[in-house]
Amino acid sequence: MSKFHVPDAGLDVELSDEGGHPVIQLHGLTSSRRRDRLLGLDLGRGLSGTRLLRYDARGHGLSTGRAVATDYSWHVLADDLLRLLDHFFPGEKVHGVGPSMGTGTLLHAAVLDPQRFSSLTLMVPATAWATRAAKAEEYRGAADAIDAQGVAAFLATTAQVTPPPATVGVPDTVPDVPDAVLPALFRGAALSDLPTREQIAGITVPTTVLAWIGDPAHPVSTASTLVELLVNATLEVAHTPEDVARWPGILSQDVQKARLAAG
Repeated sequence: MSKFHVPDAGLDVELSDEGGHPVIQLHGLTSSRRRDRLLGLDLGRGLSGTRLLRYDARGHGLSTGRAVATDYSWHVLADDLLRLLDHFFPGEKVHGVGPSMGTGTLLHAAVLDPQRFSSLTLMVPATAWATRAAKAEEYRGAADAIDAQGVAAFLATTAQVTPPPATVGVPDTVPDVPDAVLPALFRGAALSDLPTREQIAGITVPTTVLAWIGDPAHPVSTASTLVELLVNATLEVAHTPEDVARWPGILSQDVQKARLAAG
């Protein structure tokens, strides 16, 4: 593990180099490599024979970051991602995988530099477009509540939220971010949305979209719309933990197809 420096942050990165096709794995808002592993979202654990780059986004996990909301917009995170790719996989097409905020980051990066990706595995896409405004207001309210009452009091109010059926049995976790940065992360998420429908329709690489039911923050409607817009996409919807347990195998298949296509 090492630090990769981007403007105003140091990203903690981990490269598992077994040769083969390059893959970059992202995580979701307030999560990290470590937390995604606990949540069963570390799909890269099923890969072998690849060059797998995992990293904690700025302000998350072992990475550093400022308490500045604009630093955590998906546009900025996409710029961080492209800087990583330029450094670790210069000139190569890379398979990208990540949930929620990671999906948003990947899509913005694919719009900015379409030639950088061979294919994508997008996991539990978050609210977007028409459904984003209400979620953005919720994020701003969360940030205000933390500022007023502290992180512990805020987390106590979220403890009773019913989890999606596909995550039953997953251990309880808390945000893997510094308390002082958490409000900025939420405000940065409130500033963010997926690229426009027209921009997404211009992404032509093979894409698998993985969704699950019963999660208002990650509605199946976003995943379905992405598959309608993307010219080369398929959708898998999980209803049970057993369905989610299949996702590492789906990623392996996606990467294998990318490797074969690359020759």
